Amino acid sequence: MTISRIVNLICTIGGGIVAIYAQAGEQQNTYLLIGGIILLMFGIYRTSRNIPSKFETPKEDTFVKSEPIDKDEKR
Repeated sequence: MTISRIVNLICTIGGGIVAIYAQAGEQQNTYLLIGGIILLMFGIYRTSRNIPSKFETPKEDTFVKSEPIDKDEKR
């Protein structure tokens, strides 16, 4: 596991725990809740940056694969 993944995991889990803890009390600490949500969203953002898009690979128009043409052949 790389350092980047560990940081993402810590930010996501830590932010979730802080946000839940801030909301669990009878008197809610708004600043702690906002800080937990920001940390959670930061971890999710960093994780989603590393996931490749499914549209990045070029899409082929046909199912027919063409073979390379030899120098002697004509089309």
